[in-house]
Amino acid sequence: MKINGKTHYLWRAVDEGEVLEAVVTKTRDRAAALRFLKKLLRRHGRPEILVTNRLRTYGAALRQLDLQGKQQSDGRWINNRAENSHLPLRRRERAMLRFRRMRSLQKFAAVHSSVYNHFNLELSLSSRTIFRTNRTAALEEWRGLYAA
Repeated sequence: MKINGKTHYLWRAVDEGEVLEAVVTKTRDRAAALRFLKKLLRRHGRPEILVTNRLRTYGAALRQLDLQGKQQSDGRWINNRAENSHLPLRRRERAMLRFRRMRSLQKFAAVHSSVYNHFNLELSLSSRTIFRTNRTAALEEWRGLYAA
């Protein structure tokens, strides 16, 4: 992502379409991957399978964390779920006319993913009545959190 003309990188962890974590860094090296993976492991524990793109820094970071082996998978289209979950963030970023600071992108990415996870109920996976019931429950919960 571009912030004031400089490239920054958005690291995201996705589980079944739900965004777990989003971190913004200036570099895309082993240290940045290690920081991201450590934060992810602290919050969510060790994964059974870790699907990544073919960026070599993941392998270096996983070797240092002693997670390398059968747990990492980097097939050709296997990370589509993570890539597709990135689209709503990019759409919102375009509407906001980009970001000016790295900190504002980090705050936005954290808040956007949690709100999007709350309201994204996958209409295609359920009937209209169940979807409407779940959507109403999510909206009521959101109103309860907003009022407090």
